[in-house]
Amino acid sequence: MNYWLLKSEPSVFSIDALAAAPRKTTHWEGVRNFQVRNMLRDDFKKGDLGFFYHSSCTEPGIAGIVEVVRTGYPDASAWDSRSEYYDAKSTENKPLWYCVDVKLVRRTKRIITLDMLRMHAETQLKSMLLLRRGNRLSVTPVDESHWKFVLSLE
Repeated sequence: MNYWLLKSEPSVFSIDALAAAPRKTTHWEGVRNFQVRNMLRDDFKKGDLGFFYHSSCTEPGIAGIVEVVRTGYPDASAWDSRSEYYDAKSTENKPLWYCVDVKLVRRTKRIITLDMLRMHAETQLKSMLLLRRGNRLSVTPVDESHWKFVLSLE
């Protein structure tokens, strides 16, 4: 079992939008970073769990938990010229970008804010990638010990 943190701006796609989606499931599309693409393509496994993190908003933080229900597959939004994620270099025969499907497991009991996480950045969450200076990745792996500790903050 792997654990992940997946960031989304709530103005683009929020925990509420996921909760309203059919079967509370969506494809995590639109990633245009090769390091994250490789994780989505190669490392995500069915049954993995992830924190759904609201970013670039008034109160950034973990809003819910998702489960990976479909492993990496080509991101078709890259082939749609009407999509904001369109990439002319990606084709169906040679896809550049990948996505996974996630399902909402549950909302967290409260938003576990970035400030709450930062309070533990020198102790229990010392090596958590989200808290590293300069980390801008939209998807990061989460150590099991960090996963358990973050859940204790609910």
